[in-house]
Amino acid sequence: MAICASLFAAPPALAQGDLLVAPTRVIINQGGSAEVVLSNIGNQPATYRISAELRRMDEDGDFSEVAEVDANPVEKASLGMVTFAPRRIMLLPGQPQSVRISIRPPADLPDGEYRVHLNFRAIPPAVKAEDAAGAPATGMTIKLVPVYGITIPVFLRRGRLEAAAALANPHLVSTPNGTFIELDVSRSGQRSVFGEMIVKDAGGAVLFNLRGIAVYPEVSHRMVRLGVPADVLPRLKGRVTIEYRELPENGGALLAETTATFP
Repeated sequence: MAICASLFAAPPALAQGDLLVAPTRVIINQGGSAEVVLSNIGNQPATYRISAELRRMDEDGDFSEVAEVDANPVEKASLGMVTFAPRRIMLLPGQPQSVRISIRPPADLPDGEYRVHLNFRAIPPAVKAEDAAGAPATGMTIKLVPVYGITIPVFLRRGRLEAAAALANPHLVSTPNGTFIELDVSRSGQRSVFGEMIVKDAGGAVLFNLRGIAVYPEVSHRMVRLGVPADVLPRLKGRVTIEYRELPENGGALLAETTATFP
């Protein structure tokens, strides 16, 4: 059996706290392995724990964690096929290390798209003894330590899978946090769709774009909200075209498009 692994990034690297992860999206076709690189971009040693999780997308594009006991057959199969190592990494400042991901599907696995999410989470350093000794003799002190992490999807695609997308109902929404274009994205087929939204004016010039928009197989449609940059808002008038395309590094194919007229 041919082994083929494809890496898709949105963006190519993602940083949170002192952790940088690249790529941020992994697709393995049929079966095989891939690598994700973690880098400590801080100025102190740091330890990270890696774990596999199940997550489901809802129609707002948000994710909820799924306990293994609540997993459906596809999710259970996904979790059972994925292995990775190491599961705990200590990195010095500026040091990178790769995590190897392997997927070995059983021979009787039905065609389809299978997905888990790898979580890379920082482990807070232990409190030094002298810090603890400095606490007042009476009463209680609380020290809040931020714990940050990054989660990326890992896919197995088995068989020849097709997918299509459509856009509908684009409209402007004004909020205290800015102006947004809201629209519905629908998906059909046996796999997810993923790409960027590109907003163009009547002359075809790009006004702005937003990368990393996905619709996963557990939903047939979702709402997408595109934040309009402040400098673009005065030009967002009249007829505009909204394109949903694969990322340029993945071919840039047009997935769907629609038009709208804004006052």
